[in-house]
Amino acid sequence: MKSWEFTEIKDNKIKIDKLLSDIMGLVEGGYIYSTLFKYPEKGPKRYELILSMYPQENFRTLTNINVYMEDVPGSTVQSAKFLCDQGINILNSVSLNGISDTTIIWNIMGELNFAGEGDIIKERFAQLKAMNDPSVDKIKYVSIKPANIGRIFRKDSENQIKEELRHGAPITLTNDTFDLNIEYGDILNDVNDTEVMITVDPSSWLVSVVFFKQDTKLIKVNLNIPDCPGTIDKALNIFAEENINLISVFSKIMIAYQTMSIEIVADMKNCKTSFEDLQNKVPTYLNELNGVFELKDIKKLN
Repeated sequence: MKSWEFTEIKDNKIKIDKLLSDIMGLVEGGYIYSTLFKYPEKGPKRYELILSMYPQENFRTLTNINVYMEDVPGSTVQSAKFLCDQGINILNSVSLNGISDTTIIWNIMGELNFAGEGDIIKERFAQLKAMNDPSVDKIKYVSIKPANIGRIFRKDSENQIKEELRHGAPITLTNDTFDLNIEYGDILNDVNDTEVMITVDPSSWLVSVVFFKQDTKLIKVNLNIPDCPGTIDKALNIFAEENINLISVFSKIMIAYQTMSIEIVADMKNCKTSFEDLQNKVPTYLNELNGVFELKDIKKLN
């Protein structure tokens, strides 16, 4: 699954794709909590806005819970009842068949009463299983681990990775847009009509919006290449030779063992070749490789 997209800021508002908002639980009319970070001078990133449906103060007790259960009627209900009895608040979740007709895996973002409670709950589950208690007979295994979402707010004192500028008040998602003017208009006052990268983290249910520095020269390139070992590095080597910094790479099989597609977004700020010359240079380079390498599209993003 592709977990990022690029979009343009209009009227100082961020339009969030419906697919991404549905996946991440950002609903129309719902509150979105946010925090704005600033990056150091080095690198292409300027600001990063973290969006979440959880308040930041709750991050400490957010927990990743994986419940492995029998693929039989009533197993999900039993699992939900067990978690409820432990005082766990189920927030976002998704279930899938791990092994057909055998196991279902329920991935949950839950909220505990206090940090460190997970070990106690796992001990309770182990005791019930040891006693063959019917309240957990459809549950095979329960994994409970801290979500560690708070890691994104920790500041690396040595490398100064990023600096937290502001923790904004909740903003209502309106017409699938997040209005920057409400909480960040005084800081993000020169980002209108610029491209931003929206990235989703399904495991943490967070959305990251990256604002690039004004001197970046973003390009988007789509390639078709053979589906065999060694073709990706050959296809992308020209960008390394041209001193072009890859920001994101998305590859997808089109025909197994025959063709795959690659979509990249890159910053050619430090490239000595002009964009127009690069448009001619890339297909020439690809034509000299063994196999069917094809440039489908190359365009500027800003």
